Amino acid sequence: MSLQQLDAFLLQASLQPQLQARLNEPLELADFLMLARGEGYAVEETDLLEAREREESQRSASELQQRAGDDARRLRNFIPG
Repeated sequence: MSLQQLDAFLLQASLQPQLQARLNEPLELADFLMLARGEGYAVEETDLLEAREREESQRSASELQQRAGDDARRLRNFIPG
């Protein structure tokens, strides 16, 4: 049920430029949740995890492979030696 609250909050944010601008800034998890709650949406940390899982499940195998390759390249450049 709260995943629906998250979707509704993000929809509202897309319609309000000030709220969208705030969400485009780097936010800590607690700040994001406080912002959603301040707008009247009951969003929890687990809702964000579920939304991420939902997004991942909708990606194609090639998109997932591309992301894994990108992540591996970043790690190779990050790890010295």
